Amino acid sequence: MAMPLLFALLLCLPTVPQASAAKLADIAVYLDGVKLPADVPPYIDPKAGATMVPIRTVSEGLGASIFWTQKTQTATIAKGADTLVLTSGKTTATVNGSSVPLDASVQNMGGRIMVPLRFIGENLGLDVVWDPGVRSVVMRSRTGGENEGENGGGEQEGSQGGGETNESLRGAWISTVYNLDWPSAAASGNENKQKQQFSAMLDQFQRMGLNAVFLQVRPASDALYRSSLVPWSKVLTGTQGRDPGYDPLAYLVEETHRRGMQFHAWFNPFRANTDTKTASLAGNHVAVQHPEWIVTTGTTSYINPGIPEARQHIIDTIMEVVNGYDIDGVHLDDYFYPSSGVFSDDATFALHNPSGILLKTDWRRDNINAFVRDLGISIHAAKPSVSFGISPFGVWRNVADDPTGSDTKAGVTAYDNMYADVRTWIRQGWIDYVAPQIYWSMSNAAARYDKLVDWWSSEVAGTSVKLYIGHATYKLGTAEAGWQSAGEIVNQLKYNAARPMVQGDVYYSASSLLKNTLGIVQALQNYYDQYANS
Repeated sequence: MAMPLLFALLLCLPTVPQASAAKLADIAVYLDGVKLPADVPPYIDPKAGATMVPIRTVSEGLGASIFWTQKTQTATIAKGADTLVLTSGKTTATVNGSSVPLDASVQNMGGRIMVPLRFIGENLGLDVVWDPGVRSVVMRSRTGGENEGENGGGEQEGSQGGGETNESLRGAWISTVYNLDWPSAAASGNENKQKQQFSAMLDQFQRMGLNAVFLQVRPASDALYRSSLVPWSKVLTGTQGRDPGYDPLAYLVEETHRRGMQFHAWFNPFRANTDTKTASLAGNHVAVQHPEWIVTTGTTSYINPGIPEARQHIIDTIMEVVNGYDIDGVHLDDYFYPSSGVFSDDATFALHNPSGILLKTDWRRDNINAFVRDLGISIHAAKPSVSFGISPFGVWRNVADDPTGSDTKAGVTAYDNMYADVRTWIRQGWIDYVAPQIYWSMSNAAARYDKLVDWWSSEVAGTSVKLYIGHATYKLGTAEAGWQSAGEIVNQLKYNAARPMVQGDVYYSASSLLKNTLGIVQALQNYYDQYANS
């Protein structure tokens, strides 16, 4: 008699001695980024070198029909047009009527039925990889969504599975503030030159293997798009508030999509202006209309995050773009509270603290949390297809300040200096992706690249939040340790490729790529060609 049964899948991980099996009990299993339940801990078949995982962890997520025939000790798995038949003791299985060899077959361990995950995964549309950095089995549906991996099967000893695939995000940050990357100062007020420059830039990015751009559309509480709330940016014409004669963002999005690339609108959330002067600001600039919202520190003006109306103003300006343009994502950088200097908000702390938070540091983090939460809700309510992500400073907290922090000695951290509680954003699911700025080399003693990638991988593990890594191509050719060769970036990419949680890379800045510093263009082309031809 055949009966439905929840049973186990298996992954061919690097072979380890049986005495080490107890150490594998903490292996976590994920399907498309979601941690799955496991009523039996994984174990390794010592003869086949295969790791056994409860079938329940995958069968429920896949929706496969599973049957067990006790008399013949046979497991039948059916999903869609695929049918797999495995019988205990046999070295072959039947897949859609054809005989296929097996390294390990179905096992009945005290009434619990176990089958090989690598085999099952490959034949039911899963990519399966082992991430040693976070001790996780990561499975992705090949046809289930935009983030699905392309690496078939489990990782064999000596090989590297990973997250880098042809579908991974490969982007560049394009800075518009100070006319850094686009448009050039020479193209000020010239629509045709600005369009030509952007089109040429996209062509170069595509040749490098990139598929996305993150362009700064709000450099200083102004706009590179038609807005009823904020003035035109001065980077377009040299004068803030002057109409450039066309809608730049409409062109930028159209031109990007014409090439099959993604366009993410990058916003500096709380930077009001790059200096503290107001004489050259347009009449509808926030610093002119609401001087009570502005706090100056050093040479920069900030919108005070502690004022609810100010936070809502920023959300409203971002939602103009979400509702008015066909963008693929909303992207924020780390302009929350300044990382240094005096930020005078004692009066705001006293006036806008309805929860009675005792410490100003906690109150500041609560302000940023409220902003991130409310913005995410607004974006997803208006256009669920638009992704919302943030690129925080690369170190959340040092282990010396928090035992759950990274093994780093950074002088500044996102949590303690910018009041960005990224861990909460991830765990609450307020953002769709996080792109930490890991702007250090593999040989940096205070903040080593590989240690930080592993730490951020652990943070997103078991959540729906994707992990992209921000790379410092702008440091190539500088005297800082590790940046004397483009090979540093390639080594970072190879490290990412072995970590399934990493689903993309973003480079800062566009200029360093376009200048081909230390041959970075050829290095990226060669690296990405491996995946295009694989």
